[in-house]
Amino acid sequence: MKTRLLGLLCSTAVAVPALAALGPGDTAPLFEAKASLNGEAFDYSLAEALKEGAVVVYFYPSAYTQGCNMQAHEFAVNMDAFNAAGATVVGVSLDSIERLNDFSADPEYCAGKLPVASDESGEIARSYDLRVSDARPGARDTRGQEIDHGFAERTTFIVTPDGKIAETIGGVSPIENVQKALEAVQRLQHSAH
Repeated sequence: MKTRLLGLLCSTAVAVPALAALGPGDTAPLFEAKASLNGEAFDYSLAEALKEGAVVVYFYPSAYTQGCNMQAHEFAVNMDAFNAAGATVVGVSLDSIERLNDFSADPEYCAGKLPVASDESGEIARSYDLRVSDARPGARDTRGQEIDHGFAERTTFIVTPDGKIAETIGGVSPIENVQKALEAVQRLQHSAH
């Protein structure tokens, strides 16, 4: 029951509008974090990623929870379309790098197609003015493992190469979040031509 309740919380309750989050025109806080791609840890730098084009920075509550699993899968399935629009994607959560190594390689979710960064302290999420809640004692993920970290609200930022936020996407379902992010980077690509 607790797993189902947590999945429901992660897929719906976290979908409240991100009223305090940074918005269009704001400067995106640059960050460096330990991240994982296809099960391999590496040092991620938003500043370096922006040199290659727009970056979709998506914050999500926790790996291996219902809504977050759907969102990661949707990003992975659409990664070629994001890349074709000149954008890269990075997920950010309060998960440990060990959990993210599993999640990033999991063929059902990230499938080795997008990096996920560890923000264990919640400092990166807070720098984007996102709410960070404490760990919930006894909470378990979809694998039955205890979730021993806090949660950032589900919000996605489209960051342009000049470091500005073009769009902030919050308050929608995990699948709609990905669709709106893809539409945003495609608009950016068309406005640049």
